[in-house]
This record gives sequence, structure tokens and C-alpha cells, in this order.
Amino acid sequence: MLWGFTRLLSVLLLAAACTTGPSLESQGDVTAPPGDSKHLTIGSAGFTESDLLAQMYALLLEQAGYSARIISVTNREIYEPALESGQIDVVPEYAATFADWLNAKAHGPDAAPVGSPDLNTTMKALRRLAAPRGLTVLDPGRAVDQNAFAVSRAYAAKHRLKTLGDLGRSGLPVRLAAGDECVQRPYCAPGLRKTYGIDITAVDPKGVGTTQAKQAVQRGQDQMVLTTTTDATLDDFGLVLLADDKRLQNADYLVPVVNRARAGSAGVRDALGKLNTALTTADLARMNEQVDSWRRLPEDVARAYLESEKLIPKS
Repeated sequence: MLWGFTRLLSVLLLAAACTTGPSLESQGDVTAPPGDSKHLTIGSAGFTESDLLAQMYALLLEQAGYSARIISVTNREIYEPALESGQIDVVPEYAATFADWLNAKAHGPDAAPVGSPDLNTTMKALRRLAAPRGLTVLDPGRAVDQNAFAVSRAYAAKHRLKTLGDLGRSGLPVRLAAGDECVQRPYCAPGLRKTYGIDITAVDPKGVGTTQAKQAVQRGQDQMVLTTTTDATLDDFGLVLLADDKRLQNADYLVPVVNRARAGSAGVRDALGKLNTALTTADLARMNEQVDSWRRLPEDVARAYLESEKLIPKS
């Protein structure tokens, strides 16, 4: 039976303060046979896409004979230790982002990034960092949620822009609507300048993919907005993505990460692996839109998608 969302943030805060999970030196925890608990807790990071993935994971696990409950914990600093300790058994993650996060946790905040635009390189680094913590990273699917940059459809047509390379070659001055951190992030303003030669004249701090940021580009106040590849609301604002033709962005493919001692079995792997052959970036964008724009419940959208793909029987 699929249990509904449960807000256990205060419990996890207390538990995270008292429990650190398996130490890197505790080889018994790392090399023990994969566990196969039939009662699993799935963590959601509390935003639409993570909620949808958690719901799909739960439904697929239920179909495979597991019971599953979902808890929402918005802070990775809390849910990752809970995953190590077995308070959470499964979380949907993003390969390159999680690899860099674990690397910084292991080697300090100034550690060089290990995420890469190449998926294989990223997965090798991620699994190497996850294994000593008792975590198993399952195979990635087809869906990827990366940083992406959009301009107005009229602006793209006027200047014949289809790619970020086109924008760099145009020499046009660009005011970019994004978050404050874009000024320093290597995959944002500095990367756009270095990799593409885009003349970023300023970063307008309106957030990542926010309505305010998109409206600024729609009105012509800014020329480009930082969003994501699964943003399904761009048409509403007359915006189009420019292709990342030089692969500035890292391989943030969606991957399930599990606690090996509780959920490292072939049963869990096979259940969640069914999503890999079906779910695409476009599918995820459409589901995000149904929740964010149409105000449908994540659990209803997740179930309808899995039923449409014949991954679970119709209820």
C-alpha cells in the first residue's frame, strides 16, 4: 500500500544531529551483502520534479511487492546523512550535482568538481564517492535536468539563434536573468563567456526559471534567462531554449541512489530500472507542467504516466 506524503523534517533534523551513518573506515557496512528490506522509505527534496520521481519510485516498488512511504526533506545536508544511516532508503538524485556534492563533503568545499558533461565519467566518479558511504547508485535513465538558457522566440528569430554558439558568434550584448550565484558559477555567466564568448553584460538576480525572470526576457528587459531542460512553461512566455552545442553543462541525468544495506537488492534495482527505458526529459517536463500549471497532484500525475507506459496496471 502506498503511503502518502509525510512531513518528518523535525524528526530527521534530530536524527541527523545524532546519527552520522556508516563511517568511511567501516568496511563491514560497505562490503556487506546488499539488503532487501520490504518496507522502504523514499526521500523527496520537496520540489515538483523530486515529488513526481518519488511517487513513481514508490508505485514501481509497490508493484514489485514492496511497501513504500514518502517523506519530504528539502535540504540535502539532512537527507543525504539520513540515506547513509538507513532512515531513508531511496532518493532521486542528479548525477553530476550529487557527485560534486559528495566530493565536496569528502574533500572540502574547495575540491575540484568531478562532475562532467560526459555521463560515463560522471557516473564513475559518483559511484566511487558513494560506495564508501554505503550507498549504491543505480543506472541512469534517459531523462536529464540540466541548466539551460532561453531567449524570446522573437529575439531568436531576429538574430537567427538556435544554439548558445550562435549567440556567442553574434557578438550581441546579453543581460542574463538568473540567480545571484550565476555571477561565480562556472556553468553560468563565467562559462558562457569562456566557452561560448557570449558578452554577458550583467546578471539580473531574479532567480532560476522564476516567473519574474521569464517575464523580464519576455518584455525585453533581459535578453536571456537561466532555467532548466525540464521547464515546461517556456511557451507560455514566448521563450525558446538555445542548445548547449559545446556541452558546457554537466551530465545531470536522473539516478536513483539507495542505501545498500537496506535497498541494494536486485529487486529494487529491477523495479526502478523499468523507468529508465520510458522516462524522457520531455516526459518529465510535461509532468512538471501538469503539477505546476494545471495544479494536479504529483501522485495522480505519476500514476497516470506509469499507467500510460504500461509500467503499472490501471487502477
